[in-house]
Amino acid sequence: MTVEDLIRSRQEVFFITPECTVLDAARYLRDRQLRAVAVCDEQGRPMGIVSQSDISAKVAAENKCPAWVRASEIMSTDLSTVKLQTPLEECLRVMEGRGIFHLLVVDERAGFRGLISAKDLLKVIAHESQQRAENLESYMFPRWA
Repeated sequence: MTVEDLIRSRQEVFFITPECTVLDAARYLRDRQLRAVAVCDEQGRPMGIVSQSDISAKVAAENKCPAWVRASEIMSTDLSTVKLQTPLEECLRVMEGRGIFHLLVVDERAGFRGLISAKDLLKVIAHESQQRAENLESYMFPRWA
């Protein structure tokens, strides 16, 4: 399975601008039930990622006012990207190797296509494992009519 298979059914690409306040970013994440969002420039190119942990560690824990801090001030900028054709196993290796939970998906023609998370990958792995177990069970213990 590839990144394209994973994101094919998604209807929306979520992002905020660098000028967005952390207060607005936190509300954006809450309202859309996201843990992270890309920060994109005027051309839609990703510049960074703001996550719930960025907000917690860089704003709340430092007693800064989220209405006065911009997303560009707290975003993570050491970005890891994957292409649509990247196998999900490779995505998992990148996340494990870098100790990160989100990857930016980029397409050479369409540009930024969204984020994938470790949670997205775990759902696929769990589903595939369950299917394998069911197939093995039906092979090992066939049901005779």
